[in-house]
Amino acid sequence: MKVGIVSDIHDHIDNLRQALSQLQEVETLICCGDLCSPFIIDEFGKGFAGGEIHIVFGNNDGDLFRIATRAAAYPHIKLHGEFCELELDGTRFAVNHFDNIGRALAKYDAYDVVCFGHNHQFEVAKVAGTLIINPGEIMGGLTGTASFVSYDTTTGSAEQQVL
Repeated sequence: MKVGIVSDIHDHIDNLRQALSQLQEVETLICCGDLCSPFIIDEFGKGFAGGEIHIVFGNNDGDLFRIATRAAAYPHIKLHGEFCELELDGTRFAVNHFDNIGRALAKYDAYDVVCFGHNHQFEVAKVAGTLIINPGEIMGGLTGTASFVSYDTTTGSAEQQVL
C-alpha cells in the first residue's frame, strides 16, 4: 500500500494542489498538521481522489470549529485531534505534529512508523527500530524546499518528493 505524508501547509494552496496532484496514486494520505485555515480542508477534500485522509492538528491550526465543520462535508477526511494511531496494511503508524513527541514515541517500539512535522525539516531515520518520517514542509518558505513523502508499506521505503 502506498501512503502519502504531508505536513506544514501554512495556507500554501498552490504547493498543496501540486502535491495532491502528485499523490493521486497513493491509497491513504496522512497530514501531520499546520493546515492553518479552514479553506485548506476543501483543497484536501476536492483534490485527493484516493482513500482516506487522516489529519492531526498542529500548533498553527486556528479555528478548529470551522476546520471540523468543513471536514464533515468530506466523508474521506478523518480528523484525529492532536494524535492518531493507524494500522495500514499491517503497518502500525503513530501521527502527531511535534517532532519531540514523535521522537519520544519512536523510542518505545510500539509503532512501525511515526510521522510528525513542526520543525519543517525533512527527515527519514530509524529510532530504536521505528522509522520516523518528517515529510518536510508543503509551504516551502521556511527551508526553501517544499516536499512530502511517499511511503510503501510493502517495501518499508520512504521517499522524499520535492515540488
